[in-house]
Amino acid sequence: MAGINNIFVLIKQVPDQSAKAGINPDGTIDRAKAKRMLNPFDRYALQAALHTKKHYGGKVTAITMGPPAAVEILLEALEHGVDIGYILSDKRLAASDTLATAYALYKVIKHIGDFDLIFCGLQTTDGDTAQVGPQIAERLELSQATYCEDFRIEESSIITKRVIEGGSQWIKMTIPALITVANSYHPLEYKSLRGARMVQHLLRSEEEKSKYIKFLNLDDIGADPIKCGLRGSPTIVARTDKVSEIGGSCLIRKGEPVNKMVVDLLSNSNILEHIKQ
Repeated sequence: MAGINNIFVLIKQVPDQSAKAGINPDGTIDRAKAKRMLNPFDRYALQAALHTKKHYGGKVTAITMGPPAAVEILLEALEHGVDIGYILSDKRLAASDTLATAYALYKVIKHIGDFDLIFCGLQTTDGDTAQVGPQIAERLELSQATYCEDFRIEESSIITKRVIEGGSQWIKMTIPALITVANSYHPLEYKSLRGARMVQHLLRSEEEKSKYIKFLNLDDIGADPIKCGLRGSPTIVARTDKVSEIGGSCLIRKGEPVNKMVVDLLSNSNILEHIKQ
């Protein structure tokens, strides 16, 4: 079996779902004020990358894009066993949609160099588009498999199990390839003691930290600023509203044959009025 040398995993810092986030006048999220966390879907991609390293060898590189504070999730990734992290941070990236984001990350990947596999989360909790991974694969002209919940590597190929409606689908692709990982994959394992100690050491020394965390801007990666940020984003956010209250109700019927419950439902006007409310 051919060995794996370089594994890339794309991760993102998103607003904490349990905290309140402000809204900017242009309709975008005020990320400076929002409490931050590692995108929950990216935890599965991170686990897939570390799983590959453990069973097939190679080095794991974590890549993120965002404000300087997003370095927090790279340090978290190092605690879990990632070897090195890259952060693309540039004010010209502000308000990037999926097209602009995919372009910028594509340029980062080309800047870093060769890879065998790229793992991405299925989607992000702040956008829920599931578009960035496939768009990057298209730019890199890579084979891709989405919604993957399992995989194995054989020779120079990766065989993935995809979640599809009503079942699953197995796909065999030649390496290099890009995979988006479903949240039915293995949960992210606990941080290692070794990784936690290393990060604590890095936090005490900027010189040591710079060996494991690399900061990049658009000029470093040779990206066209016109294709980045708001200028490179054809998607327009017309309006964003805060949800002040989430309401609704439901009625659960159980313990009786389904046909009887359906008849009761259709004949009971009180139940129908309950549902309409």
